[in-house]
Amino acid sequence: MKILSYLLVYRRFLLIVLTPLLLLPLPLIIKTKEAECAYTLFIVAIFWLTEALPLAVSALLPAFMFPLFGIMESKEVASAYFKDFHLLLIGVICLATSIEKWNFHKRVALRMVMLVGVNPAWLTLGFMVSCAFLSMWLSNTSAAAMVMPIVEAVAQQIIRAEAEADALEMSCSNGSINPALELDENVGAGESSDWKEKEKKLNGYDNNVSSTVCTIEKENEKEKEQQNLPPAETGKKSREDKYSGIFKVMCLCVAYSATIGGLTTITGTSTNLIFAEHFNTRYPACQCINFGSWFILSIPITVIILLLSWVWLQWLFLGFDFKNMFKCGKKKTAREEASAQVIQEEYKKLGPMSYPEIVTLVLFILMTLLWFTREPGFIPGWSSLFPKYKGYATDSTTALVIGLLFFIIPAKTLSRTSNGENTVFGYSPLITWKEFQSCMPWEIAILVGGGFALADGCEVSKLSEWVASKLTPLGSLPLWLVILISCLIVTSVTEVASNPATITIFLPILSPLAEAIHVNPLFILIPATLCTSFAFLLPVANPANAIVFSYGHLTVMDMVKAGLGINIIGVAVVMLAIMTWIVPIFDLYTYPSWAPNIPSANSTGL
Repeated sequence: MKILSYLLVYRRFLLIVLTPLLLLPLPLIIKTKEAECAYTLFIVAIFWLTEALPLAVSALLPAFMFPLFGIMESKEVASAYFKDFHLLLIGVICLATSIEKWNFHKRVALRMVMLVGVNPAWLTLGFMVSCAFLSMWLSNTSAAAMVMPIVEAVAQQIIRAEAEADALEMSCSNGSINPALELDENVGAGESSDWKEKEKKLNGYDNNVSSTVCTIEKENEKEKEQQNLPPAETGKKSREDKYSGIFKVMCLCVAYSATIGGLTTITGTSTNLIFAEHFNTRYPACQCINFGSWFILSIPITVIILLLSWVWLQWLFLGFDFKNMFKCGKKKTAREEASAQVIQEEYKKLGPMSYPEIVTLVLFILMTLLWFTREPGFIPGWSSLFPKYKGYATDSTTALVIGLLFFIIPAKTLSRTSNGENTVFGYSPLITWKEFQSCMPWEIAILVGGGFALADGCEVSKLSEWVASKLTPLGSLPLWLVILISCLIVTSVTEVASNPATITIFLPILSPLAEAIHVNPLFILIPATLCTSFAFLLPVANPANAIVFSYGHLTVMDMVKAGLGINIIGVAVVMLAIMTWIVPIFDLYTYPSWAPNIPSANSTGL
């Protein structure tokens, strides 16, 4: 037993040592550049999937293994670790840092929920829409962490108000009314201290542990014991189920909408960025993937998945009562009054929009407009103003220009005192370098660089050509089946591996597959990229799930049960999209001139 316990403790160390040793026969026996590159690829992929080493550390392995095997020179490998993607990421993180620092995200989330209304079903949809909108421009993790404290507080107030309404119904003479509806921004006991510290620094408010479902249930039990009503046990059970369902739906709607919203834009999630950089590097003659084209193809997918996920969660945990949802003019319940008041009072606390918030909003709108109008496709974009330098400016150019403005524009303006004199503040920009560093995902930046290095190594060593030749027989299968199989494989792997690692592993495999079966590479790469984000089953599948799970209102089976339905919905919608409205956007049924023309004896069945 001691040996087993030692093995368990040192399992990561053993994996790090044994993986290269067990795979060593591959380069020693075969002795080709393809085998040596495959050896490096297998080691990095296993380390990424198991996370035996930190993802960024594993991503650095090609930097010294390729030069030692004679596949690429060190300076060539090093150049793969910093690409156009990294400049785009820097610009986007500058915007995200300013949004978080000046609490603009909180104003957006509360305002969108206020617009939707306080009916429980519509309230849930409001939180989903606001969280999805934030995750279009921020990281999915940040969006979930921003919205979750607000959702938690609203859910707590709903429970309290409804518990008191139930108490009033049971005993009119001994009823109590909750006079204060304040937003207690709760954080579950499992949340890390690092995130709490970041929330205090960037969001400007503290997260304090307050009452949970258990305490509410205990209070209800005490009330019932005092009243000594025989039917109370039955009522208590139904109320406990109802309270639990409210918490579960609101928690899951945040986790899932943060992931779904990230599908919408190229910058919404790291997997989209990795795909765009890989595609533009492998097929430089194709300029069809940009911010505007991706938004057009993905916005219907996001909206459909978001609405179907909302229906699924409502039906699974609360039931879906269409009659009450769409009934007009009915009196608000205690639950609805509580949620409406807490949201409105918290929005009032924010006060009018501050100068930094206004500047952040203006720069955000400007960045978005420049992205959309660079090469819209149906009309000439602003890039046409530089005909001599066609293709020089990309989305990263816009992001970097706007991002640098956050370090230049002052955070405070001159203000006049009562006697008419100007008060001069010390100059400080909208964001500082330290604040930017705290938000910058350096691990993702290095991870993506390692993926680019692996892709370059596969090209130079001819490993990608070898893989393509072995995948040619798949051309006899119907195209929809090839796409479905690739989507299901990617969706399964991404549940146990990080999304960036999964897409980085599969892109160099799926690209040669499309070329081998003589199919437009976008036909396979777009659905695979979208399905890589469908990590809904487990708390550890992605950080957004982990943040929501840490609040303690969900069990693993709750997330598995709900996530399985969302996965099925997601894959089905992506398959519908790639076979219908995405086809004319990129003329997918035509094999493009910008893709390599590999002779194939098999024709793909459509």
